[in-house]
Formats: sequence, structure tokens, C-alpha cells
Amino acid sequence: MAIALRKPKEIERLRRSNSIVASTLELVSANSRAGMSLSELDSIAEEYILSCGAKPSFKGLYGFPSALCTSVNEVIIHGIPTDYLLKDGDIVGYDIGVELDGYFGDAAVTVSVGECSKENEALISCAKDALYYAIDTIEVGMRFKELSAEIEDFIVGRGFVPLKGFCGHGIGRKPHEEPEIPNYLEGKNPKSGPKIKNGMVFCLEPMICQKEGGAVILKNGWDVTSEDGLNGSHYEHTVAIIDGRAEILSQGV
Repeated sequence: MAIALRKPKEIERLRRSNSIVASTLELVSANSRAGMSLSELDSIAEEYILSCGAKPSFKGLYGFPSALCTSVNEVIIHGIPTDYLLKDGDIVGYDIGVELDGYFGDAAVTVSVGECSKENEALISCAKDALYYAIDTIEVGMRFKELSAEIEDFIVGRGFVPLKGFCGHGIGRKPHEEPEIPNYLEGKNPKSGPKIKNGMVFCLEPMICQKEGGAVILKNGWDVTSEDGLNGSHYEHTVAIIDGRAEILSQGV
């Protein structure tokens, strides 16, 4: 497994692409209101990214048709924007990737439309809090499997379960690089596998299910739900390891 170690100049380039990601997510979140269609939000995101001199990196990636992932209610990740009109009480996850001058950024949020139920609020908070807990936990020398175990324990401690079969990932000159970072421990030994080092840049993205973590891919080949069919949530940041700690490059999300 070859995990890239980025020089400071490269990290600054990654910071610039991620700053566009952050401002794009802020823009679509601000437009998340009843009556707004998912396809309109996708257009808003793409137009903004292009106006920044960047490219929406998800569009065409592995055949994905849009700039923005819009995952509503029970769809946890990879939702394709449609003409569906948001309603009060919906929750929607936005995931966006950007390429700027050959360097990639990636982040995600889940937001509520109108008033949020206590159940949905707890679900969203779990994803967000798990993400920031993981970022605060990172230390140089820690193994990625230890980090995965920490994320899983946090999620389960909140009464939820992580989505299985999908993971965080390295990022840099490609949108997805080594390593893969599940939100749960694979195998029994967290003291195995590669260690976190200064210069590494990667995405952490807790994906939260309510009862069952098994993934179901819907007929369109992209939308992912849990086996329980209940609402889910998703949060993501791109982080760089600088001076022994994780620094958020997609700050503002």
C-alpha cells in the first residue's frame, strides 16, 4: 500500500480546492428549502464551482452523472439529483468533489429542511460529532485501523451503527487514493496495517445507519440505503497531517 506523503506546497494546493468544496456546500445548504428541486441544487453547485475556475470532480467519475450527490432521508450516500422537490422535515446529505489545478477536494454535510425532528437531529449530530471526534483523536503513529475502531465505538455509543462496505479514503492528485478508511474495524486487530504519518491527506466520512449497517444499492445503481430502510446521515472532511495533528482543509463545512 503506497500512501502519498504531501509536501507543504501540495497541501496548500489541496487546501485551495477544498476551500471551494466548503463554500459550495455552504451555498447549497443555504438553498435547502421546501420547494427546491435536487436538480436545481446540482446546477447551483456546478455553476458556482465553474465560476471559481475549478471543475466538479464527481461529474463523470465512475459514470456518476452529476456534480453534486444529493441523498435524501433514507438515502445515505451517492444520491443522484432528480426533480424531487424538498419538503419540510426532509434531511438531505450533500457530498461534493472539486478539482483545481490537478488537486482534489472532497467533503459532505447532512442538513435538515425546515424543522428537524429529534430523531433526525440525533442522527445528523452523530455523523458530525463522530467526524470531529475522529479528527481530534488522530496522532502520528496511530494506525488507520485504530482510527476506524475509534469511529465505530463512537457511533455505536450513540446508539447507531456505521454503514458497511463504504469508507473514507486518501485524496490528492486523484479523487480517491490509498488508504481506505472504514468507519468500523475490519478484522480483530486494530494494531495492524499502515500508520498515520505527517504529510498524509485523507477524507474521513462517517456514514450513519439506525439499526442495520448492511448497504443496499438502489435500481439506479448509485443511491445507497441501509437494509433497515430508515433515514441515515453522512459528514465528511478532508484533513492533512501537519506537525503531528490533523488539520481540516475543507474548513467551513
